[in-house]
Amino acid sequence: TGPPARAALARVVQWARPERGRLALTALLSAGAVAASVALIATSGRLISHAALMPPLFDLMIAITLVRALGIARGVLRYSERLVGHDAILRIAARLRARVTARLERIVPGGFDEFHRGELLARVVDDVERVQALYVRALLPPVVAAVCALFAAGLIALFSVSAALVLLGGLAGVGIGASLLAARLGRDLGAELAAARARVRAGVDDLLRGLGELVVYGRCEDALAELERADRDLEAIERRRASRAALVSAISVAGAGITTAAVAAVAIAALRADALAGIELALVVLTALAAFEAVWSLPPAAVQLSEGLASAHRVSSIAEGDGHRESGEQGDAGATLAGQSLHLRDAHLRYRPDQPPALAGVDLDVHRGERVALIGPSGAGKSTIAQVLAGLRGLTAGRAYLGDRSYDELSGDAVRRFVGLVEQRPALFSTSVRENLRLARPEAGDDELLGALARVRLDEWASRLPRGLATEIGDDGARLSGGQRRRLALARILLRDAPFLVLDEPTGDLDPITAAALRRELLCAASGRGVVLITHDVPSPGEIDRVIALRRGAAIYDGSPEALPPDLWRADSGA
Repeated sequence: TGPPARAALARVVQWARPERGRLALTALLSAGAVAASVALIATSGRLISHAALMPPLFDLMIAITLVRALGIARGVLRYSERLVGHDAILRIAARLRARVTARLERIVPGGFDEFHRGELLARVVDDVERVQALYVRALLPPVVAAVCALFAAGLIALFSVSAALVLLGGLAGVGIGASLLAARLGRDLGAELAAARARVRAGVDDLLRGLGELVVYGRCEDALAELERADRDLEAIERRRASRAALVSAISVAGAGITTAAVAAVAIAALRADALAGIELALVVLTALAAFEAVWSLPPAAVQLSEGLASAHRVSSIAEGDGHRESGEQGDAGATLAGQSLHLRDAHLRYRPDQPPALAGVDLDVHRGERVALIGPSGAGKSTIAQVLAGLRGLTAGRAYLGDRSYDELSGDAVRRFVGLVEQRPALFSTSVRENLRLARPEAGDDELLGALARVRLDEWASRLPRGLATEIGDDGARLSGGQRRRLALARILLRDAPFLVLDEPTGDLDPITAAALRRELLCAASGRGVVLITHDVPSPGEIDRVIALRRGAAIYDGSPEALPPDLWRADSGA
């Protein structure tokens, strides 16, 4: 209940609109399967009662044939319902995951600030699965139950209207009452359960990703204890959920028994009054009992609805862009730029209102073929500028331009077609060296890949690999050293035809001599491109054209490296 739940339900209905025809057919087939089951029980009861009188076999042929037909029909309808229903919800889930992924693609990395990696994974995988389960486990059961209740009551009304009314009252009381009770008992559990599962997933992710460091520092026991606490919290919530579900189930069974007994009493009274034939008594009682097959699914549906809506709200917070800022969508990804330059004008960026600004009025110009170094202490805003230039973060105020086009007019893909970025910790995938390099240029041949590796001094390393370029590098490059990871990412960015490169600490994991040599080779390989080099070390004047020194998000020097005051650099070079 409440606005968040209603908003989440509206989203769930909206996501299902393309598949409403299949979902309607699923409801029809499910109702048909339950109705066939009720009719089978009713026909069987009458057949057994009639057979006890030992009539001629011919008098039983219609009932016998009907029992066989209903038995086959129930199986066929149930199988068809599962087939159509799963097809519909898998289509919905595929469309929703594509929508979430497309949204994540537009908000990286700024939209990730408030999410843990495990939390994001839980939303994309677990929460989407619970949303897809809503349609067949929470939204369809009430429709099926209503249709089957009317069918069963109508069937009994052919023999006893009073018994039919008693059955309708019992079905309504058990179905609505138990569902409301289940919803009330599970009202707070949906959000708690989703959050607890996300915490466990995040803990497992942290443990696996940091296992090496935990072993080295002897903190595995602490990490396992933290994960066990999260798992115990999840187990406690699951136990509360199971106990409440058992209570509701017991009440539902008791209600079904009481209703069936009341229907039997009314039917017996009608039998004594000669208003009901003796062979119809079993039909009436067994039909009443079978009618609860559809109603018993309503309390679990209410619980599923509560949990599913909590997951839908979490998915919607990403898929619908709640509270996130994203790049422009109007631009043409193949736009022809009027100028060959990058510009920042009065750029301001604040990650959160309660934090100091990451950028405070920065102006920056980088022209094609120009090499600019950004220097400054950690936290000065260098990496933030790199992400802004690559279109990965939007500005709080000010403008970024690619040529004469504002970033606000261009999609993220359009910006990144012209601006290549290597971050401090570049992303590598658990696949081969070849496929990691081909991420930049899928059509590149092995000769091009080896040439790119040679430009970053990885050619000898590649020649010693057991399977050459087909060698797997492990999860996030786990089989590589820090320097190898960085240089592999540099080789990948050199394969792109981007006219501008932003290199964030490209030699950070290398010794000074190797770092200086690699930096010179990189700048030589990037000849003709605009290069923004983020570094803690001031390159020699022959390597770069301009130096911009940053402090607390503001530029305190912008000029030639020869004129850079040494005292200024010493003041800004510390951590």
